[in-house]
Amino acid sequence: MKIIINKPTKLILAIENQALIFSTNNLPGFDQMALDLNSLEQTISNPEIILTLRFYYWTGDWLSIGYHQKEIPFHWENLLSNGEINIVRRPSGGGAVLHSGGITYALTFKRAYYNALSYEMVNNWLIKSFRELGLNLKYGNSRKSNIKTNCFGTSLISDLVDQDGFKRIGSAQFRKKGAFLQHGEIQINPSKDLWFKLFKEEAPPKVNLKLTNDEIIQHLRSSFLKNQPNINFKNIAIDNKK
Repeated sequence: MKIIINKPTKLILAIENQALIFSTNNLPGFDQMALDLNSLEQTISNPEIILTLRFYYWTGDWLSIGYHQKEIPFHWENLLSNGEINIVRRPSGGGAVLHSGGITYALTFKRAYYNALSYEMVNNWLIKSFRELGLNLKYGNSRKSNIKTNCFGTSLISDLVDQDGFKRIGSAQFRKKGAFLQHGEIQINPSKDLWFKLFKEEAPPKVNLKLTNDEIIQHLRSSFLKNQPNINFKNIAIDNKK
């Protein structure tokens, strides 16, 4: 089975600024991956851009598979053929991630800022932000990064789990020409039925923070900006048109 990513959607950026914060949007998986790759290319080619940050949703139920996942189970192909799931390949590594009822973040940054935006620093931002919302997260405990069918079936030290041991945030990176693209999925309310059909196991329970996903994103975005007081940010609007 061949899975491709559409050619990158162009974001016209005539910005004389250091960092770009994109508006939340809702698009199919191919378009979201194209926008993330476009953000990475902007970070690589534009010396004035040191980072970009996006939070977004997926139109419909999507399964993103990691760059190194060369084969997928036969029953996934059946779910794809039946229209129960859509599948796209990520440029970042790791295992398969179900995007249904959650929040995705995409962060790009130049290598020179790796110490400020490493897995540890990003996770510390997420831990602090969710603690303020009433959800306690901590690091996973596995150090060996084997590609698993289900990304959320393993909790690496770069992942975040809740107080009950459920993995809530999984992240993976893609490096190109001195810049990084980091993907992360925040599992808020995954489809129990689809999760079981895909992975043959129970889905993590719903996170009940008494907030909408948009309100969670607003809080995460605000806390991120507070953590980077010396960077000038520019807000960029993205519409939901294909």
